Amino acid sequence: MADTANPELEAPPKKASKLPLILGLVLAIGGGAGGFYAVKTGLILGESASEHAEDSADQGEETSGDAVPEVAFVPVAPITVSLGHGSDSRYLRFSASLEVPIEARSDVEHMMPRIIDALNSFLQAVEERDVANRDALLRLRVQMLHRVRLVVGTDRVRDLLISEFVLN
Repeated sequence: MADTANPELEAPPKKASKLPLILGLVLAIGGGAGGFYAVKTGLILGESASEHAEDSADQGEETSGDAVPEVAFVPVAPITVSLGHGSDSRYLRFSASLEVPIEARSDVEHMMPRIIDALNSFLQAVEERDVANRDALLRLRVQMLHRVRLVVGTDRVRDLLISEFVLN
């Protein structure tokens, strides 16, 4: 009984080792440095960041100055569509221009009734909740450009530039 009451015989509590914490910190720093090196040298993404920066600088030089691409802008007649009976905003008004190569301008102008029909049919199917999201305009623009390219061909239309997109 005297053995249990004697504080000298009890073992002091052990302190937690800091070795796992230090080892984890060293491994995290080493992994971050290794990942940076792999991306920088192109082991992971296939091209180094410096080459990418040089390429984007070269592209910037091509588009700046005197080198303006030879394009024409073909206006699309304004389209007004009803959004349906369940929406607060009753109408969507849309107008845009098509960016086309100069040599394809007459072909695109000739196909404009079909382009307007394709866009009108697409916009009739749009609901107000489809337009309420922040990225909705970008998503709709891509879908409309796809439909225009189906009508006139992918090589004849470069881009669709929205000039008016109003709900009222």
